[in-house]
Amino acid sequence: MSTSDAYYIPHKAVWPVIGTLGLMVTLAGFANYLNGSSIGPAMMIAGLTLFIVMLAGWFTLQAGESESGMYNHGVGISYRMGMMWFIFSEIMFFAVFFGTLWYTRNLSVEWLAGFGDGPGRATNDLLWSGFEGGWPTNGPGEVGGEYEPMGAFGLPLLNTIILLSSGVTCEWAHHGLLKKNRQQLIKGLIATVSLGFLFVLCQAYEYHEAYTEMGLTLGSGIYGSTFFMLTGFHGFHVCVGAIILSVVLFRSWKGHFTPENHFAFEGAAWYWHFVDVVWLGLFIFVYLM
Repeated sequence: MSTSDAYYIPHKAVWPVIGTLGLMVTLAGFANYLNGSSIGPAMMIAGLTLFIVMLAGWFTLQAGESESGMYNHGVGISYRMGMMWFIFSEIMFFAVFFGTLWYTRNLSVEWLAGFGDGPGRATNDLLWSGFEGGWPTNGPGEVGGEYEPMGAFGLPLLNTIILLSSGVTCEWAHHGLLKKNRQQLIKGLIATVSLGFLFVLCQAYEYHEAYTEMGLTLGSGIYGSTFFMLTGFHGFHVCVGAIILSVVLFRSWKGHFTPENHFAFEGAAWYWHFVDVVWLGLFIFVYLM
């Protein structure tokens, strides 16, 4: 057990090994699926099931250790530093995709269209003479086929309001926890989780509309691929955040967390606000511009 002088060190940590195995089986199954193997879907289901079992087991172990007083102040600092570095890595992850969008829209498309002198003119003459560029584009020769660009208003704007509202309800829940108001904590988390999953449902409907009515797919040239790459990865992160908050909600309902000891909630809230900020960037640079 951890004390004020001793730092808790886990022993016989089998869950990381199980999680790694689950991810390996999932990726192997996905690779087999892409190559037309019939065993691919079964491997993916088995791998994901193993990964989910790992999450349930590891979350349960961590919650039990925390509630039994095994973590001291030093462990809390380690958790916070670990979460900070994790969020930093996620920031860099999305920075790569935003950089891809910027490079594509502001450099490569202009070069292909021959804007300016030097490399732009030479690129247009050598690679695709006559390409006029502009954004959004499905590429030289309209290789992506006909499509309709996704507008900013309507469902995307509604999703923005939904996600920003979930950030407010998350903070409301946090204030309830600090004031020892268990009901406010639980109601705020219920609202946050519900809004998170509502966002995902709205995005799924947006994707269905894009594919079936607008002709906008992953194959719709560079515009389609960057659009689905950015919004798809963000939607995945919203799913992960909503699942984490669901676990926090369950623990709150069980009576866990105090104003002095609630890092699990705090870390989930940090992650959720990160998701909010990334979406604001997406809404501006992908939908509005």
